[in-house]
Amino acid sequence: MDTTALFKLSYGLYIITSKKGDKINGQIANTAFQISNSPATIAVSINKQNLTNEFIRESGVFAVSVLDSETPLSFVGQFGFKSGRDTDKFADVMYKLGTTGAPYVTQNTLAYMEAKVIQEVDANSHTIFIGEMVGAEILRDGVPMTYDHYQKVKRGSVSPASPTFNAETKKEEKKAGATYTCALCGYIYDPANGDPYTGAAIPFEELPADWICPICGVEKNTFLKNK
Repeated sequence: MDTTALFKLSYGLYIITSKKGDKINGQIANTAFQISNSPATIAVSINKQNLTNEFIRESGVFAVSVLDSETPLSFVGQFGFKSGRDTDKFADVMYKLGTTGAPYVTQNTLAYMEAKVIQEVDANSHTIFIGEMVGAEILRDGVPMTYDHYQKVKRGSVSPASPTFNAETKKEEKKAGATYTCALCGYIYDPANGDPYTGAAIPFEELPADWICPICGVEKNTFLKNK
């Protein structure tokens, strides 16, 4: 079976948020979609090991923030490669609380949807939460970030917790010459694609000593040279 056929499915890139008591948390997800329109229902797929899954199950509410295609990689990394158990993901991030108390991100966001869970579906490593929408708003005009754009244009990496993560794909990417991979988030620096900060085709060895990963923010010495 050729599972790369799954790559032909279309995905977006979203921040899924929820609450637990007076605490809030959120994460990047690429699986969020509309189920019905009367009443309006949406669904998200969240890894069972993620803190956001715990928050949604506890509170029964979640929100979906639709990211702009121009969203910086570092912003994606803030919600995609850090754990809410160790850090406050909302530090220095603009957000508001919806009618359910679930937060939604207003920074780099085109629109948000807020929902109350009406059903949970066990999907092995993930839980699919189906919710009835109780709030939604267009925040500004723009082009939504697609998963394809994030990977092919922005050269973003994929969290192992994502349902679309494919270890074999990562192995193939690592064969592509003198590139370097972030040991924390898996971002691959390829000088042929240029430095994401400047756009210049700079060899990794010549990057400044204070250069950091554009996704997760770790230091340059965390990168490993690919063979």
